[in-house]
Amino acid sequence: MTRSITINDTTLRDGEQSAGVAFSLDEKIEIARQLDSLGVPELEIGIPAMGERERDEIRVLAALGLKARLMVWARMCPADLQQSNGLGVPSIDLSIPVSEQQMRRKLNLGQEQVLSRINVCVRSAVDAGFHVCVGMEDASRADIGFLLQVAEAAGKAGANRLRYADTVGIMEPFALRDAFSRLRSATDLELEMHAHDDLGLATANTLAAVLGGASHVNTTVNGLGERAGNAALEEVVAALHQLHGIGTGIDLKDFCRVSGCVERASGEPVGWRKSLVGKRVFSHEAGIHVDGMLKDKLNYQGVDPAIIGREHEFILGKHSGRQAVIDAYQKIGIRLEPPQAESLLKDIRAYVVCYKRVPDVGLLWKLYRRLEVSVKRNETMTCYPSEMTL
Repeated sequence: MTRSITINDTTLRDGEQSAGVAFSLDEKIEIARQLDSLGVPELEIGIPAMGERERDEIRVLAALGLKARLMVWARMCPADLQQSNGLGVPSIDLSIPVSEQQMRRKLNLGQEQVLSRINVCVRSAVDAGFHVCVGMEDASRADIGFLLQVAEAAGKAGANRLRYADTVGIMEPFALRDAFSRLRSATDLELEMHAHDDLGLATANTLAAVLGGASHVNTTVNGLGERAGNAALEEVVAALHQLHGIGTGIDLKDFCRVSGCVERASGEPVGWRKSLVGKRVFSHEAGIHVDGMLKDKLNYQGVDPAIIGREHEFILGKHSGRQAVIDAYQKIGIRLEPPQAESLLKDIRAYVVCYKRVPDVGLLWKLYRRLEVSVKRNETMTCYPSEMTL
């Protein structure tokens, strides 16, 4: 690999901003430690301006001795900067709107006033010893010419990084790659992408930003975050590696543990079909797929589940074929002949249609014993769904 991208995970900041989500201090500590153990190099851990309790929790996280560099988020104003001092966190994101919509309708500021704030606040933050990221809020609705002015002002004031925020999740990959290419050609600052998933494009936009020249990207575990969420850590890391040969230094083999931790702490269940971490994303039922994978898993494997510490699972259901039944029974120590498998398949399908759930080992044994009895009696086995759980 010739290039590496730095992941700045914001589960503990933007992830917790999800409506209805509130992490306890113990949960924050556990999440931070697990992310650190995966090798996540940067963690955005809170908003000091929220109050003394938030600041105390930030101090606790800063005292854990994590390998990851820690960052706090603040508005581009002296009060927020003052509240960020003395917390033991070396990096700060100073955020300010850069679109006409938010500059005028949110803060009643013009472009020159925004540039002036950046000059004053960034210099103050640098003097306070911070590694400074200038967060360009609503950058996706801003004029690219003004973004270049922001980049110039930030660099002159001593900032280290620019964060391009697709705050309302309306960007698309092709335009975003172009925007980052223009920013990269105009500045030597670190460039960071902050994507939201309102149109389901957060991961795609994050990859596009990297291809355009981003050096850093924001993510959250399970894609947690405001509204539709942020770019998912697991998706970004896996896609950068598999699709572009770009490393992050993050090992996902134990990721399901932190995924489950965030799921419990947030109270937001992970969907069964959520990429990489969903319960059924490496499960196969369709007969043609199962048969193909039993011959060679690469026939239907696009993503190796081993990268995230998982493995393929074959599910018996309405669309299963004979080979799946043979394989399922072989795993419980029963060797079936093809006619036996065909007979059992009919009843398995009937059960699934009736009860909307996968047959367990107990049911498979029950069906097999009934089949044996019917063979001894020289009868055709007819198993009614209502009898299957008796």
